[in-house]
Amino acid sequence: MGLNQDDKNPRRQAGWLVWLLPICLVVTAVAASLAGEAGREWLRYEREAIVHGELWRLVTGHIVHLGRSHLILNLAGLLLVWYLVRDVLSSANWLIVLLMVIAGIDAGFWWLEPQLAWYVGLSGVLHGLLVAGIVAGLPDVRWENRILAVAVVAKLAYEQIVGPLPGSEESSGGDVVVAAHLYGALSGALVAAIILIRVRARRRI
Repeated sequence: MGLNQDDKNPRRQAGWLVWLLPICLVVTAVAASLAGEAGREWLRYEREAIVHGELWRLVTGHIVHLGRSHLILNLAGLLLVWYLVRDVLSSANWLIVLLMVIAGIDAGFWWLEPQLAWYVGLSGVLHGLLVAGIVAGLPDVRWENRILAVAVVAKLAYEQIVGPLPGSEESSGGDVVVAAHLYGALSGALVAAIILIRVRARRRI
């Protein structure tokens, strides 16, 4: 299943390898959770620590979580997102999307959210992956893609106008940084659009 239902799509023939990226993220996130509170504080995005050269936090902050419920929710979300959009890009392009979404969220935090002292969680990345999949699937417009696009836009708009979805803070065990969702989504859309433009340009050559 997924947004791209074409069984002739060569990416669908990769079998379990297409799940390698999310599997690596799951394993890394679970391993980070085993470090407990001390590990979370050492790995989280923390502006003051980054200023003093702890640059790994720009990446690891998206891997650690507030607690078990936060971790489970995000990993379940990751698997669902991947199930829906995994076929629209190659594994190499998905890796590019992942890295660029992380960079985009970090840039948004750094330049637009200077008051944000620290952040943990994969939710911003999830929004980036999902939106990248939606944008990359636009050449093959299906009703599932349209419904998903409308739902994501509506969710992002609600969060920016009203705030976190009801119950989201209780289920995650802490404050929800909705700016991460917006920056992730915008970054995912941008990098997916660039990938589409490059693919189309190559086909014309």
